[in-house]
Amino acid sequence: MNDSRIFQSTCSAIRKILPALGLGALLAMTGCASVPAPIEQLAVSTAAVANAVSAGGPEFAAGDMRNAREKLDRANVAMTAKKYEVARSLAEEAQVDAQLAGARARTAKAKKVSAELQEDSRVLREEISRKAQ
Repeated sequence: MNDSRIFQSTCSAIRKILPALGLGALLAMTGCASVPAPIEQLAVSTAAVANAVSAGGPEFAAGDMRNAREKLDRANVAMTAKKYEVARSLAEEAQVDAQLAGARARTAKAKKVSAELQEDSRVLREEISRKAQ
């Protein structure tokens, strides 16, 4: 009879511990899977860098382009290391830097065009003034 009580006591203890162990394992697995790989963010950031390049970022906003490319490279390294939070953060920063580079490049190009138009206008006014005399 003594063996029967020990067996029942052991079974009772296992029934109490098993759900807790299962919950712990579930939480551990959920913790690992809670941060998905930022594949989409990396693609968006890569596209932002490409857009900044086509806007003239390397010529007109070299520092911002350098920052964007470095952060994107570091994001890819973090992605390979499965450090998804770091990868996402760096990819987001790279996207912002690339967008800034693109905006600065477009602004610089617009200023250049504006200066050229003003110069052309000045030359035309001088020409008209000279012919009027």
